[in-house]
Amino acid sequence: MKKALAEMLDSTHLEKSAQEIVNRFIYHLKYQQGKDRFAATAIDCYLSFALAIRDLLLDQWLVTQASEYALQRKRVYYLSMEYLIGRSLSNAILNLGITRQAERALQDLGYDLSTFHELEWDAGLGNGGLGRLAACFLDSMSSLKIPVYGYGIRYEYGIFFQHIKACEQVETPDNWLRYGSVWEIAHPQRLYPVHFGGSVKPGFDCDGNHSRVWQPSEAVMAMAYDYLIPGYKNAYVNTLRLFSAKSTRDFNLNYFNEGEYVQAVADKNHSEIISKVLYPNDNNMQGKKLRLKQEYFFVCATIQDILRRFLKKTDDFTLLPEFAAIQLNDTHPAIAVAELMRILVDDKGLPWEIAWDITRKTCNFTNHTILPEALEKWSVELMHQVLPRHLEIIYEINQRFLDAIQVDSSCRRRLSLIEEEPVKSVRMAHLAIIGSHKVNGVSKLHTQILKERVFKDFYELNPDQFIAITNGITPRRWLMLCNPRLSDLIDKAIGKSWRRDLRKISKLRQMQKDLAFQEDLAEVKLRNKKDFCLFCKKNLHVELNPDSIFDFHAKRLHEYKRQLLNALHIIHLIHEIREGKEIYPHSFFFAGKAAPGYKVAKLIISLICHLGEYIKHNPELAQRLSVNFLPNYNVSLAQRIMPAAELSQQISLAGTEASGTGNMKFALNGALTVGTLDGANIEIREQVGAENFFPFGLKANEVVQLKSTGYHPYQQVQANPDLARIMSFLGSGELSPLDPLHFEPLLKLLLYDGDQYCLIQDLPDYIRVMKDVERSYREPSLWNQMSAANIAGMGVFSADEAIKKYAKEVWNLKIK
Repeated sequence: MKKALAEMLDSTHLEKSAQEIVNRFIYHLKYQQGKDRFAATAIDCYLSFALAIRDLLLDQWLVTQASEYALQRKRVYYLSMEYLIGRSLSNAILNLGITRQAERALQDLGYDLSTFHELEWDAGLGNGGLGRLAACFLDSMSSLKIPVYGYGIRYEYGIFFQHIKACEQVETPDNWLRYGSVWEIAHPQRLYPVHFGGSVKPGFDCDGNHSRVWQPSEAVMAMAYDYLIPGYKNAYVNTLRLFSAKSTRDFNLNYFNEGEYVQAVADKNHSEIISKVLYPNDNNMQGKKLRLKQEYFFVCATIQDILRRFLKKTDDFTLLPEFAAIQLNDTHPAIAVAELMRILVDDKGLPWEIAWDITRKTCNFTNHTILPEALEKWSVELMHQVLPRHLEIIYEINQRFLDAIQVDSSCRRRLSLIEEEPVKSVRMAHLAIIGSHKVNGVSKLHTQILKERVFKDFYELNPDQFIAITNGITPRRWLMLCNPRLSDLIDKAIGKSWRRDLRKISKLRQMQKDLAFQEDLAEVKLRNKKDFCLFCKKNLHVELNPDSIFDFHAKRLHEYKRQLLNALHIIHLIHEIREGKEIYPHSFFFAGKAAPGYKVAKLIISLICHLGEYIKHNPELAQRLSVNFLPNYNVSLAQRIMPAAELSQQISLAGTEASGTGNMKFALNGALTVGTLDGANIEIREQVGAENFFPFGLKANEVVQLKSTGYHPYQQVQANPDLARIMSFLGSGELSPLDPLHFEPLLKLLLYDGDQYCLIQDLPDYIRVMKDVERSYREPSLWNQMSAANIAGMGVFSADEAIKKYAKEVWNLKIK
């Protein structure tokens, strides 16, 4: 009877909640879109429904902000150049806990929820792992009820929309804001001035003391737009605040009256270009200047916004570290150290020593790379042009830092914020380290490399400053949302407690050898694969074999991520099939964008696409192999990929990948990993069990040893018939008969230019491990057991766990 009563009450609540959504939908359709049911288009209906859901978010957001303001808890301020948030509608519905109500409401209205999901455009606010990590962290902070403001730039255009034409990457603008975004809330009253250029003159402060006065020559306004970030079923909503550049003058009437119509709006366009494009091409000086302006633009507006909020509480700036924790997500926002010092010293009149103490206690720095080219540097000349006062402050920070340490001249040069050669430059990572309370790497191996190699001198000066916090992913989007079949199966097997604490998914270990569970897991995977086949047939016009191994290499295109190694192995399989070897049917999928100016990465895409065409037009090969490049990789495509994946390629050269998070998403959805012992792969292997991971290749210390003793790829190829055959095929022109030398640059990189990322060295072992994969796949019970072990081991890789560690070890925050 109690159960019947509960079901009746639940049914009543469902109807009431669904009716509320229907009422809001009708209101927005009529009064926002100006349509009735006869005139409304699918887009009108999506917008009205999204606004109805946003209303529910706003209700909770207003309560959350008022509550946090009253509690006056310490806030986290997360500064990132990227936020790869994906689509917002489905995430909002999930985290609000209204999936059934939303489906019921749309059913009453005669619509389907999945149709509305597909009408939403992915937000073009990021490119790769850095932006996706930021989005996962905001989700986790909301789910853990940690007050946070994420800060970034509201890019009008994303990095680009990727097309594949004639086996080549072609870029077109990603105009994701063409029709605006229903999910953003504009705040015209939150308008902050940002200055550039000019000169610095001696002057006096309000107390008559000597000071430096910045007289900038250029100004732009930063206008705030808010996106709401809901926690998982906890009525707690945080804020992602993005700034858009607005001209200080919309229109020059004098130019217009004189007939200079173009010049009349030129100043406006020049100012507002700052927030036009994510990552402008910085191969030239204008691109570099714009990139530096972008970084300072959002940092300057952010610091003003933080201090505006702080000054509501007190004007005692020594208390700032008790109310604010600023987290710098990589080196892009590192100029925040100099900007906070400028405001405290120049604008607020604080003594340097006090201002520096406040700054170092407030700021923290997450490093995301060990590649030298990714450790950002700005030439002193450019910094002087764009931010002359900040350059002075950086020199002062550097001088005081070097005066305070007792090291030899060689060490001083390595530690200095200023690199003297080949071009005199500011080392932004050094600025972030010196100006931060804590510095963290994003995996155990990455942090070890930072301590022992990249920032060894800094670590020896202050070892307690450096800590390891392994990256994580939100299980909300990357399991519950993208893979409902698997989520339901896990609920059935171990209950629902894992949905709030992913560590409890470890209970699946007791189900690994259960034959019924294995069969159910295999059925879920097969149904997901068939869904992906339908998606590919509709969008790529390709027929796939759902019984083949679904093997994915989905990540940004870069040489160190070694998509080329994967392609070389496919060439090896071509030869194996032609020799009559038995190869299990294998579908290879690649996804990822190459930077427009990165010629080698684009050539690797071309090679992959040519391989796909070559195999497709050869019946003997097509029976066993399929090679597919999935264009325009983004969050929504990733959400389709993860549930269908059986094999995850994580094959970067050991010691080059800081962490990786794609590896975690694949494993959480039951894919097995082929990987080097790099980044978080090492920790994943520890958690899922070495027997459930396919390792290969050199270890990080072995890479260093190989290069120090001499690495000769050409000789290795000459000594190995399999390698020689692969290289011969690559250079033969068989893949591109109309342009036989098309792939000659790749051959040159591998054989004659040093093979920087050791593909030749690791290729034989990679061929070996892929044979191990095939043997395991031929035993379905073993494979399903290994798959279950991967899912069960992913609890520690929830972003919630990473955030708990940041809260305790970096931000000094207590979680409710």
